[in-house]
Amino acid sequence: MERIIRAPRFWALLIVALVVVACGGGTEGQSQNGNQQEKRLKVVTTVSPITSIVENIGGLRIQLEGVVPEGVNSHTFEATPSMARLLSEADLIVINGLFLEQPILDLAQDNKKAETVILSLGDRAITREQWRFDFTFPQTAGQPNPHLWPDPNLALRYAELVHGQLTALDPSNSEYYGQNLERFRSRIEQLDQAIRTAVATIPEKNRKLLTYHDSWAYFAEQYGMEVLGAVQPSNFSQPSVKEVAAIIDQVRALGLPALFGSEVFSSDVLEAIADEAGAQFIDELADDDLPGKPGDIEHSYLGLMKQNIEVMIPALGGDASAVAGLDVSNVFEGVSGAVYPQ
Repeated sequence: MERIIRAPRFWALLIVALVVVACGGGTEGQSQNGNQQEKRLKVVTTVSPITSIVENIGGLRIQLEGVVPEGVNSHTFEATPSMARLLSEADLIVINGLFLEQPILDLAQDNKKAETVILSLGDRAITREQWRFDFTFPQTAGQPNPHLWPDPNLALRYAELVHGQLTALDPSNSEYYGQNLERFRSRIEQLDQAIRTAVATIPEKNRKLLTYHDSWAYFAEQYGMEVLGAVQPSNFSQPSVKEVAAIIDQVRALGLPALFGSEVFSSDVLEAIADEAGAQFIDELADDDLPGKPGDIEHSYLGLMKQNIEVMIPALGGDASAVAGLDVSNVFEGVSGAVYPQ
């Protein structure tokens, strides 16, 4: 009888011991995983196209957070006090530069750790001789058009700069970053060729862009299009009556089929100009508002450019089918957890 009582107690104690060991092992594994998470570079970015480019190169090996909400005017966006903590914890801060995010840059310089790197992409992607000035960004103001990324070739240059900086800060993951860069390069090359094919289908007289905001200077130069101007003045106010009348005359004289606004820079003025001049008003171009929502396949820099071509080319009388089959998803496997503020 004594043996019958002790046997169950023995096995019960053994089971408890095994459970304790198993739980202890699980805690250790979770701790190791947490340590790996903590060891990832903390990267802070500004506008969403740059966040997407960094996300594609850094993938699962970085902690990434953007700070400029999508669908806002990045030129007038004011840095918030809560950003100071985020910037103070960053190992790498990636901005467009060329005077686009000056309040954020000032806040970063005041709050970052001494060893934290600020990577200003635009300032390193082109030289001063390559700066472009236009209606919204006049040369007299001394600040060039900062919208380099609508040209996919310059977006690739951004990716190369990001790759170089991530590799320098985190050499143990250099192979991973390099593989992502090469995949991204392949996607950009496909996008570039598709855009050239699509633009070639536009009647030559229609290869002209009149927009509300000057975002397409570098794109137009790359693909043989002409930017006639923008409606939004350099101080981001509404254009004068005289300026509006001049634009209407210009559109009529050229017989432009379409004028382009954007979801960020909506413009009743541009819509009225289009109506008066007999042109179509398109308000779906976007320079920093990615399509879809975070987590969607099309919510990427590549998705942004594919959408813009599908909007722009048909409105000017061309065929955008060349971009239809492009893969616009992230180039790495898995979900990075990058934060895109809304």
